[in-house]
Amino acid sequence: MLNSVLIGFLGLGGTELIVILIVVLLLFGGRKIPELMKGLGRGVKEFKDASKGVDSENSSTAAPEKKD
Repeated sequence: MLNSVLIGFLGLGGTELIVILIVVLLLFGGRKIPELMKGLGRGVKEFKDASKGVDSENSSTAAPEKKD
């Protein structure tokens, strides 16, 4: 579903996607692409962990207000 939404949004067909993949392969080479994807995955994981950490810090540091 995400793939069809992305293709529909960008107006790309199968041929255009193949050409883009070939250009990326030529620019970065077959050895560099897995390293790039691994780095991207690490970055996404760190972002998710950091955002979860911020949520837990906000809930644990918030002190209940006292009414006088």
